[in-house]
Amino acid sequence: MSKGYIAIDWGSTNLRAWLYLNGELLDTRQSEAGVTRLNGRTAQQVFREVVAPWQQHDVPVIMAGMVGSNAGWMNVPYLPCPTRLTDLAGRLTRVEQAAPLTAWIIPGISIISDDNCNVMRGEETQLLGAYQSQPASLYLMPGTHSKWVRINHGIIDDFRTIMTGELHHLLMKQSLVGVGLSEQLPNPDVFRQGMEQGFKESHILRSLFETRAAHVLGQLDKSAVGEWLSGLLIGNEVAQMQRGWSIGDGETVTVIGNPSLAARYRLALDYVGLHDRLLDGDASFQAGIRSIVNELAR
Repeated sequence: MSKGYIAIDWGSTNLRAWLYLNGELLDTRQSEAGVTRLNGRTAQQVFREVVAPWQQHDVPVIMAGMVGSNAGWMNVPYLPCPTRLTDLAGRLTRVEQAAPLTAWIIPGISIISDDNCNVMRGEETQLLGAYQSQPASLYLMPGTHSKWVRINHGIIDDFRTIMTGELHHLLMKQSLVGVGLSEQLPNPDVFRQGMEQGFKESHILRSLFETRAAHVLGQLDKSAVGEWLSGLLIGNEVAQMQRGWSIGDGETVTVIGNPSLAARYRLALDYVGLHDRLLDGDASFQAGIRSIVNELAR
């Protein structure tokens, strides 16, 4: 497989693809045809549209994300925790419908315990790449559904999912909290105030309606409600995980994601005395795919 490969990150709402030849990135493609936005097409049809310009190269395709879920192209079994990151390459599922191209889907990871029932798809590939470049015991992956992951010598022991990003979106767009607002503007001071409140708050549901009341009563600028709510939710998320996982003062959290969203979490981590380091999410994903391709080539 040394001559090249196609990497595809196929999520719920978007699809991104990269063509590598002889170790160099040759081309990229992007589509809004995530598995929940196929708009009457099949996953096979979308796949063919995306790879059509590259098909003459006859290189293998490695896919990760929701494409392997029960809502995706085919339901790829999860690897149960504890699982070693390097086991991913040996547990790929072949996609026969991708012929004449050879394509595989990377499995997701699951955990079932007395106090935790969880799944991830796509993040395991980022984790593989991140761990190889920056081995760590604790990772945070901010996003629509933030992931907190504990790794012990390359083995995923535990992980949690916090729906912070999705909750922020729903509250702002589909709940009473977001009704009657003006255009939302950046406001770092209000974000920090919300974050500090989030750390103090043990009853986050109560605070959500108080956000509505605050802007109705003129105590919170209508253009800064999104910033307050973001701070409130992120602060509370970090506080919950710090307590729940007994994350000690001075422990380092490796944050994987885009710099703008990661910056908000890094402020929260710093606020409670936790060290952090940032890894780019796309670079980690690409490193993970590359590692799997290299394993397959052996």
